[in-house]
Order: sequence, then C-alpha cells, then structure tokens
Amino acid sequence: MTTDGSLPMTARAFRKLALAQPQAVEGSHMGHADFRVGGKVFASLGPDEDWGMVKLAPDDQADLVGDEKGPYRPASGAWGVNGCTIITLRRASEPKVRRAIAAAWRNVAPKRLVKQIDGE
Repeated sequence: MTTDGSLPMTARAFRKLALAQPQAVEGSHMGHADFRVGGKVFASLGPDEDWGMVKLAPDDQADLVGDEKGPYRPASGAWGVNGCTIITLRRASEPKVRRAIAAAWRNVAPKRLVKQIDGE
C-alpha cells in the first residue's frame, strides 16, 4: 500500500502514463529508460525501475514534495534545485504520479504543442 492507502505505482504503470502524453517517446540514457517530448526528457525510470524521476518546475516540485517524508523528494544537487523530483514508486499513488508526469510534460514540451493541446 502507498502512503494514502491506494495500490502502489509500478514501473509499467509509470511508463504507460508517460507514454500517454502527447508526442511522448521512450528513449534511453545512462542505461535506463527516459521519456521525451520534442527531444527533451520530462521523466525517466531508475536503472532498477524502482523509482522514477519527473522534471518539474520548482513550484510544482514544492507542491508535490510538501513537508512530509513521503515518496517524493528532490533529486540531489543542482538537478533537485531545478525541479527534478524522485518518486519512490512502491510508495507513490497513481493520481499524484499522473499529475506529476503531466506537469513534467508541460514543463518541457514545445510551447506550440502545449498551446495546440490547450486549444489556443
């Protein structure tokens, strides 16, 4: 169970959520899966696929991480300061991960694509 009592997130579910984003493709770097839009990484899975990373804006990261010791934490160093957020999958809930992946996608997607998706 996750911290909120829901079923735990899996690498397979994380991958499915990431690839459901518009024009998302799976790639690989440093020996593990990453997910890109417009050539830019917005999410990745760790080498053992027990954690994921989402590339959030710092404000979105602060909202996700909160004050409690939960499944979401900033990545170490400058990556974390700039919004890269680590998700311990077995402790994370699907609704929060879904929102985090969507926010990460919007954070790196080409602005014209975001406008197209938003119907502007």
